[in-house]
Amino acid sequence: MSESSTGAAAAEAVTEVVTEAAAAAGSWRRAGVAGAALGVIAAGAAAGVAIERLTVGRGMRKKARLALDAAGPYGSLRGMPGTAYADDGTELAYEVEEVEGAPDGAVSVVFSHGYCLNQDSWHFQRAALRGAVRAVYWDQRSHARSGRGVEQAQRDVPVSIDQLGRDLKAVIDAAAPEGPLVLVGHSMGGMTTMALAEQFPELIRERVVGVALVGTSSGQLGQVNFGLPVAGMNAVRRVLPGVLRALGSQAELVERGRQATADLFAGVIKRYSFSRKDVDPAIARFAERMIESTPIDVVAEFYPAFAEHDKAAALAHFAGLPVLVLAGEKDLVTPSEHSEAIAALLPDAELVLVPDAGHLVMLEHPDVVTDRLADLLSRAGAGGRAAADAESSSG
Repeated sequence: MSESSTGAAAAEAVTEVVTEAAAAAGSWRRAGVAGAALGVIAAGAAAGVAIERLTVGRGMRKKARLALDAAGPYGSLRGMPGTAYADDGTELAYEVEEVEGAPDGAVSVVFSHGYCLNQDSWHFQRAALRGAVRAVYWDQRSHARSGRGVEQAQRDVPVSIDQLGRDLKAVIDAAAPEGPLVLVGHSMGGMTTMALAEQFPELIRERVVGVALVGTSSGQLGQVNFGLPVAGMNAVRRVLPGVLRALGSQAELVERGRQATADLFAGVIKRYSFSRKDVDPAIARFAERMIESTPIDVVAEFYPAFAEHDKAAALAHFAGLPVLVLAGEKDLVTPSEHSEAIAALLPDAELVLVPDAGHLVMLEHPDVVTDRLADLLSRAGAGGRAAADAESSSG
């Protein structure tokens, strides 16, 4: 291809993206104040994906997404399903992976996922631990297979991290009512684990034998700039709650807008999920599917809870336990400094900062995360076979 034809193709690609972004912004704009903010996001994303469109047309990109969805085994692992009930009646879906021949009183490892994700985000760890340790995976309220939060849907009560801690207690009561526990939480799931400790310290004292806090924070999330200039982020913070409320009130319209701008927002999702540019496209698509499946009104109603989150004092309940604190060094959502702050409050914890890793570190560097979890299980007395099998599966 000649230099002139390459330039023409580039111009055409950019024009297509910008035109699509403008059209999408028109749809978003009907949702009210959200339009301006989303128009800016769309324009910024357009610049990031224009080069990709030089050689890959819209139809081919759609086919590629479908192929990745069909070929990728990610999120396909299933266990014995069950339902717990939160204190407001919300149905909480969980699955249990049993171990054949496990003795009474064996450790149960309970995995809590993050914001806009679901239990399948632990895919690689689940694959490694199958048959080695009893594990419980659950979907947070209003996410994936769990029911819509009753208080949120029926009484417009804001979501709180404390509520999520009580939800986790309901899952434990239903899925692992006896025996020692290892609690593993990523991002919002780590915050959920801290809220459980604050509200049910006797459970931590009597039954918990290990804790893993992955890519999470004990507070001060209102200061995170998400990799943006500080001045610009301060402006975003002022308008974002109103933008999200507007989006949540126009859920049907917004969902159509999300579909129209799927290519644009896939780039945004990838930027904030992973650090490596060469991340497996099937894994990136897997993360995209999880995030895009979270309804916009759920995204909107959960977001304010993070600004209020402050559970630094609750970490004291984990003192003396084997604790793993792990984060990606290039996490833009819950920066690694937040994990370092947690470790400073738990000086006996193991702190692992993974180079070249973003927020979804358990998908981007699954072997590292699984290896450190296997070591935690060993230190927590979960059994040599469980740790050995997990390490073997991750190798």
